[in-house]
Amino acid sequence: MSPEGERILVVDDEPFITDLLAAALRFEGFNVEVAGSGREALQVATPGRYDLVMLDVMMPDMEGTEVCRRLRESGVAVPVVFLTARDSTEDKVYGLGMGDDYVTKPFSLEELVARVRAVLRRAGHEGPDAAELRYADLVMNVDTHEVWRDGRPIELTATEFRVVQYLLEHPRRVVPKSEILDHVWDYTFEGDANIVETYISYIRKKLDDSGGPPLIHTVRGVGYSLRLPRD
Repeated sequence: MSPEGERILVVDDEPFITDLLAAALRFEGFNVEVAGSGREALQVATPGRYDLVMLDVMMPDMEGTEVCRRLRESGVAVPVVFLTARDSTEDKVYGLGMGDDYVTKPFSLEELVARVRAVLRRAGHEGPDAAELRYADLVMNVDTHEVWRDGRPIELTATEFRVVQYLLEHPRRVVPKSEILDHVWDYTFEGDANIVETYISYIRKKLDDSGGPPLIHTVRGVGYSLRLPRD
């Protein structure tokens, strides 16, 4: 649940989408308001009113990127998560250049909530323990770049740390290899995509060295999941 009841504005011209997202976010403890157009969003999103704005990119009256630009110009320095059906590299680079995250449709509600929490955490909106991520006996302090497994410190390289952090931000969800590549490296990475498999192998050896149950599982043809083994 959201400990602070962070305030989120969901902006989409489709009522079905705003109703669905609002219900899911409220269930997680967020305070949610909705706007059905870009112009309405600009009217209600005054400085300090919201902790995060979720913007659909393709709206009939005004594109979400334009809404974001106008919000920034008016002094509303709020984190922005874009929702869009556009998934080309160029669109992702442009969207991330303006906002804080970029979620492509279709998406799972679990993924969306995890993304929202990650953006809020980076913005400092999740209380005094925001820097700490946990799953099972795996603990990470984002500020100090320290990781522990069952109380034992784990030494990770900077890139290994980012991979583990991304998996910790999306526990139990199967994260595609391409998504890890996009978020840990960057959208213009032109090297060998198998680099993700290589780093997962390194990380597994370090995390599982304590003798605890394996935490990173491969879902063949899909990606990787941070979870406890199924009985």
